[in-house]
Amino acid sequence: MAGLKSLVYLSSQAALLVLLIAVAAQTQMATSQSCASELNNLNVCAPFVVPGTNSASPSAECCNALQSVDHGCFCNTIRISARLPSQCNLPPLDCAN
Repeated sequence: MAGLKSLVYLSSQAALLVLLIAVAAQTQMATSQSCASELNNLNVCAPFVVPGTNSASPSAECCNALQSVDHGCFCNTIRISARLPSQCNLPPLDCAN
């Protein structure tokens, strides 16, 4: 009987752990989708950031889009982008020019 109670307790603990992992994964996916959506809104800034354009300063629409992007989303995207060359076995970017 004690063995059965122990087995039921372990099963419930395992089920709780699986539930917590599922909730964490769902939260991460929702955050990722929200971040991607916020970054897509920055397309209005393309005339300012694409080399060879004549825009000296960003538009108000661009600034509003940038202001609406979560700080963590923006910074994580920059960090990931900076790591891409090494993950693709390419030399690191040199932006000193």
